[in-house]
Amino acid sequence: MKIDGGIGFDPSGIAAQAVKAEESGYDGVWSAETNHDPFLPIAVGAAATEKLEFGTGIAVAFARNPMTLAVLANDLQLLTKGRFMLGMGSQIKPHITKRFSMPWSHPAPRMRELILAIRAIWNTWATGEPLAFRGEFYTHTLMTPFFDPGPNPYGNPKILLAAVGELMTEVAGEVGDGFLVHGFSTERYLREVSLPALERGAAKVGKTRLDLTVSYPGFVVTGPDAQSMEAAAKGVREQIAFYGSTPAYRPVLELHGWGDLQPELNTLSKRGEWVKMGELINDDILNAFAVVAPLDQVATEVRNRFEGLVDRFSFYAPYKVDPEMWKGVLAGFH
Repeated sequence: MKIDGGIGFDPSGIAAQAVKAEESGYDGVWSAETNHDPFLPIAVGAAATEKLEFGTGIAVAFARNPMTLAVLANDLQLLTKGRFMLGMGSQIKPHITKRFSMPWSHPAPRMRELILAIRAIWNTWATGEPLAFRGEFYTHTLMTPFFDPGPNPYGNPKILLAAVGELMTEVAGEVGDGFLVHGFSTERYLREVSLPALERGAAKVGKTRLDLTVSYPGFVVTGPDAQSMEAAAKGVREQIAFYGSTPAYRPVLELHGWGDLQPELNTLSKRGEWVKMGELINDDILNAFAVVAPLDQVATEVRNRFEGLVDRFSFYAPYKVDPEMWKGVLAGFH
């Protein structure tokens, strides 16, 4: 199991962060699309490192088209010398239509086609075959030499797809190289719902779970003392509550018998009562979603729950953290 970290959202200072992550022993780092572009930090970090792997976790797929994504990913694969992973997610309809002013329709079939279109574009660059992709949502039939970068000496980057629902998870198994587990997932949901869906998708094209990379950003509640642990738990409770307020994520709560909590959280979110929402996340819910352990026991607890279940694990800590603190945690994995 590889252990990953993150790099900040702001491109400034990224090179130093990437070097520190590599020196600390992380296998890879993920760049998220929030208030900054997710691709630029990777271009900067790649030039400053030698072994560290980079991935977008996530880039919003439907804010772009297959050609722009194919070009971006191909260039980053070159810049990182084969260390790039294209992690994508669909986002939800209001963000796609109201924030990005892009079309929304049938997210799982659209994502499947988008990934197939990217692969068709890469194939044309690699082989010189005419570009002839015609689908329901995307059509790519023009590629002239001026716009053709040719074969990538490092091959194509892996495509990892983020999903919560079973349909999108099946798409990840069928046309992706891996699965980005949503942070709002429990070990039980992963075992009973997500991985079976991933394997169903893979089976459609003759693949198995062993052909896929599963990456999980797991909530971790830890700290050097009781006060720090309490502050960490508060931050994680509030983040769990934020995700739990989303109707599309209700199935995760339903599996545990907590489905009625979702509309209550949703109502509070519309009022902006974020602290009150967090107070509704009791210890049972917290422990289902998060690894709760002192610093010197985090590695053991993570291994006990996720070794053999996921291929990559990263620390999801929505609270103020001393970066030096994680060095001790990371040392427990080596």
